Amino acid sequence: MSADQEHSFMKNQICTGPLPAAGLSRRGFLNRFGMGLGGLAVANLMKPSSLFAATAAVADRGILNGQLHFPAKAKRVIYLFMAGGPSQIETFDYKPVLNERNGEQLPDSVRQGQRLTGMSGNQSSLPLAGSKFKFAQHGRNGAWVSELLPYTAKVVDDLCIVRSMFTEAINHDPAITFLQTGSEMSGRPSIGAWVHYGLGSDNENLPSFVVLITPGMVDQPLYSRLWGSGFLSSEYQGVQFRSGQEPVLYLNNPDGVAPESRRLMLDRLKELHLHAAEKLGDTEMDARIAQYEMAYRMQTSVPGVMDLSAEKPETFELYGPDAKKPGTFAANCLLARRLAEKGVKFIQLYHQGWDQHGDLPKAISVQCKETDQASAALITDLKQRGLLDDTLVIWGGEFGRTSYSQGKLTADNYGRDHHPRCFSVWMAGGGVKPGLVYGETDDFSYNITQGGIHVHDFHATMLRLLGVDHERLTYLHQGRRFRLTDVSGNIIDDLLA
Repeated sequence: MSADQEHSFMKNQICTGPLPAAGLSRRGFLNRFGMGLGGLAVANLMKPSSLFAATAAVADRGILNGQLHFPAKAKRVIYLFMAGGPSQIETFDYKPVLNERNGEQLPDSVRQGQRLTGMSGNQSSLPLAGSKFKFAQHGRNGAWVSELLPYTAKVVDDLCIVRSMFTEAINHDPAITFLQTGSEMSGRPSIGAWVHYGLGSDNENLPSFVVLITPGMVDQPLYSRLWGSGFLSSEYQGVQFRSGQEPVLYLNNPDGVAPESRRLMLDRLKELHLHAAEKLGDTEMDARIAQYEMAYRMQTSVPGVMDLSAEKPETFELYGPDAKKPGTFAANCLLARRLAEKGVKFIQLYHQGWDQHGDLPKAISVQCKETDQASAALITDLKQRGLLDDTLVIWGGEFGRTSYSQGKLTADNYGRDHHPRCFSVWMAGGGVKPGLVYGETDDFSYNITQGGIHVHDFHATMLRLLGVDHERLTYLHQGRRFRLTDVSGNIIDDLLA
């Protein structure tokens, strides 16, 4: 690249992320540090009292420093991730042809030689399995919704239902990692970490990125790297909140340690870290200091936000009886609303148990009963409080399920294997079109026929709603500028209100 090309390239990069301090050559160090010294000297001569105050003021505004690429329609995201892959055929993608042809073999013209998993690829037959559950049309636009989701059906006019999502990943770990980080390979920053990195925080006393997991669910495992910061600074990783006596692990002071003693220890520790940062030039030292200070403030803020005792009886009634049981999906949805009110930018819920290779009718009935009322209640609650307009709520899993039965098909039982070619998600609030049903699949819910949305498109559109150009929120790592959408992704304008 010539000097002119390099100048043009850098001029067009609005957000390229901080250059790493570690591993600099002597010339690079002197060049950057010298300019830093010059800037400090000039600022100190002009107005020394405001120098570090100004630095603190922008510290939580993210790398964009509040200068968004577009007008933001959403200020925060609540992502209800249904880990395991909910069946689109039993929820939002009504396919009566499957019932008409129940038991027939999946036509080769439909499969088109596409790969199957090792769990069903060796079956001698692939019998089509129509859904056992009834569908009905709801809302102004007559959206088809399964009888398994009666509460969701009541708020369908607030939803933007997408029936044409697709991915390349056919197994859980790479598929979940793809949805959560933009890459099938581990090690990349999660969506919430990118949002925190770009947009900063609206509450200095709570993390910008909070994770809530329904406990006790037996299914595919969830790893902390799904809400990790990857190669970004560790301060951008998600913080998991738990039910019980200790919502955040290791946050409380040990027995016998007074708050004053903890404050004194943190002050001395900060001095040591600053000394180490000055000596080594390690930016991770700053992240450690920031995390220690956040943890200290969270000792006061977390108990208050986790305490649901002030919620009105009608609120608990809205979310359902499980809302009073700490850690349940319903309680986590209610907690998500409280965190949104407090200015938390990215709230990630995980609910496992959707991986139904067998006994699907019974298993999915349980899953829907656990999640349907609370998901719809969250939409209603946010709307009543005037928060839905600038809160983007997302519901969905990592892929869909096959239209054929995995294992033996009987009159009242069947299973479904993984299917990456098409699956359904919904979004609400935060600038998406309410009442929209987007995308089409074939009569077998096997291939997309109209309006396909790839994972990268999904992420690009999400960032667009937050006011961020996905191509310009980047971070330099190992000589390459990385982004959430890698080298792909298109904004789906049809989803935007």
